[in-house]
Amino acid sequence: MRHFIDLTALSKADVRAILNEAHQRKQARAGWPKAAPDADAPLHGHALAMIFQKNSTRTRVSFDIGIRQLGGVPIIMNASETQLGRGETVEDTARVLSRMVDAVMIRANDHQDVLDFAAASTVPVINGLTDLSHPCQILADIMTIEEWRGPIEGKTIAWLGDGNNVCMSFVHAAEKLPFTLRIATPPNYAPRRQEIEAAQKAGAQVRVTNDPHAAIAGADVVVTDTWVSMGDTDKDQRMKAFPPYAVDEVIMQRANPDAIFLHCLPAHRGEEVMDAVMDAPNSAVWDEAENRIHAQKAVMLWCLGRI
Repeated sequence: MRHFIDLTALSKADVRAILNEAHQRKQARAGWPKAAPDADAPLHGHALAMIFQKNSTRTRVSFDIGIRQLGGVPIIMNASETQLGRGETVEDTARVLSRMVDAVMIRANDHQDVLDFAAASTVPVINGLTDLSHPCQILADIMTIEEWRGPIEGKTIAWLGDGNNVCMSFVHAAEKLPFTLRIATPPNYAPRRQEIEAAQKAGAQVRVTNDPHAAIAGADVVVTDTWVSMGDTDKDQRMKAFPPYAVDEVIMQRANPDAIFLHCLPAHRGEEVMDAVMDAPNSAVWDEAENRIHAQKAVMLWCLGRI
């Protein structure tokens, strides 16, 4: 059974195979109508259930369009509208859906819910975002970097801001792909130390600092995310701590001259990123958003043994 919960569970070869598939499928359908199925429609007759415990734009639309392009059928469920919202256990829901669909994507509040669902499921389970990680986003990000600047090998990525779930999945990716990751956060918002140390022991080139200028110096890619994520209850403290980590034109000048900017969106313009950076010629955020479709199509194919 191939679940897609975190990149740490995949081999380096699997991660590369998924990225290669994403690139190839995007290129093969360039200029086509968005909902037209791929020429081979490899998942014809397959159904993907999508469970949302959190609001979503990009995850919902990209998985919906993605499974349609692969020839399959999407089924969208808001958790509050299912029996999960009335007390049915995660495990029982997994057992039922396993009899009705071919794969399940979950966007969850609690990472443990995804782990429990996967443990009880007899079909592949995909992590569409949890409080601890967002692996689908990072595959789209790396795909975007490679489109704009060539192979990820040897690149330096600077993360400025909150050491959140997206940041953590970048750390996981650094275990599987040969790039350098520099993370700059306020003192109380760094990624979990035990996971940083585990990644470093696995060979990841990851450095954590409180100095955004040191992190961004000479970087090939600059990445940030919202300072206040869904579920955070300390907005006032965060809004005081994070302004030195905002990405503006001045700090971008410390990166490589051809550095690109990424943001998984939604962006709070004027907070973590300024308009001049979001809308600059080297901003790749719109390609990054689109690439959620192609990266996740490859993830679904990998989960179902087609890669």
